[in-house]
Order: sequence, then structure tokens, then C-alpha cells
Amino acid sequence: MSERSGAKDVPLAAEREQAFWDGVQESRRFFKGEADVQQALERLARLLEDNAIPYAIVDAMALNEWGYRRVTVDVDLLLTREGLKALKDVALGRGYVEKFPGSRGLRDAAAGVTIDVLLAGEYPGDGKPKPVAFPDPGQAAVRGQRVALLPLPALIELKLASGTSAPHRLKDLADVLELIRALSLPRATAQSLDPSVRDKFEERWQAARSRRARVTTPLIASPVTE
Repeated sequence: MSERSGAKDVPLAAEREQAFWDGVQESRRFFKGEADVQQALERLARLLEDNAIPYAIVDAMALNEWGYRRVTVDVDLLLTREGLKALKDVALGRGYVEKFPGSRGLRDAAAGVTIDVLLAGEYPGDGKPKPVAFPDPGQAAVRGQRVALLPLPALIELKLASGTSAPHRLKDLADVLELIRALSLPRATAQSLDPSVRDKFEERWQAARSRRARVTTPLIASPVTE
């Protein structure tokens, strides 16, 4: 390696190290409830509720609300097409901008947090028609501790349908496994799901039980009951 090449590597390594420690610090803030994404979520929920726009928070922030804690940097929001129009009418130019011109997604300008929008009636994963679709939040959402969410069975259905149909969404299957472990979901949960995803839930449930069996420290493992 030449001196010139080595000199280039030094600042690059320093940048990577700084990015790592920035990530550690943001994770600490997240688990304290002080991260930018959490503040952005609360502002967004207030805006939606003040304007009577039906919504549901989905994906990672919803997982946190249901009890499976994992860090994320964006907000996933379920709306109807009418709700999206209403949100843009009251949000754009008032602290929010489009991700790019004409996009359905938004960005909280103050926090720099991306808000990805999913629409009722569309399909998870590969986007192709399937028995599980994104529901109308006005009919399906339930009130969480801070925001409106999809019921846990609906969230699980969407993640299973997504991870099964789209190779780039395998994290959704991992999320279901971790939900099972974190919430000690019983095997009978499958009966509350759409028949098209019950076998996949059973597979995830068995994987969670097998994983627990390999863990010898009780403080680490969450029980999985039938």
C-alpha cells in the first residue's frame, strides 16, 4: 500500500468510527425515548389527530409500541388515499416536505426523519394481490399508549405476507420471530391470523421455541408458551 493510499484510508477510517459512535449515541437516545424519530412520531400523530385524519403507525415504530424494542430511524404510516391528500394539505410547507417531488412519502424537516406512507388496499411485500392487504386505518386502527396502531394480529399478518412474498423483506419474518419471543405469544395466535399465513406463523413459532431451547441463561430468553 502506498503512502498516498494510506493517507486516504485514515480519514475514511475516522469517519466510519465516528459514524459508529454516532449510531451508539442515537441508540441510547432511542431507548430513553428521546431520539429524533420518536419526537417526529409524536409531532406527526398530533398533526393527524388535530385534523381528524385516520391513520395507523406500522412496522418498526409499531413493534416498539407493542413491546418488541428495536431501533429505527424512520416512521411508517398507513393512510387512505384521501388521508394522504388531507395530510399533505395541512403538512407541506408547515414543517414537512415531500421526499422528492410528487412522492407519497414525507420528511420531517426539523428532525430530518423520513415518513414512509403505505396506502390502504395495497399489498405488502412484492405488491402483488394476495389474501392479506393493508386495511383501512379508520376501521382497523386501535389506540396504543401514544399513537394509533394496527391490532397485533393485523401487523403480524402483514409482516408474514411481506416476508414470504419479497426476498428483500426477510427482516419482516425475523420481526415476527422476535415478537413471539418478546411477547411470549402462544401457538394459538395463528388461529387469529388469515389462513394464508398461519403455516408461516407456525414455522416462526417453532423457530422461536427452538432458539429458546438453545439459550441457557434464563435472563436472556423469553418464554414461549403453547
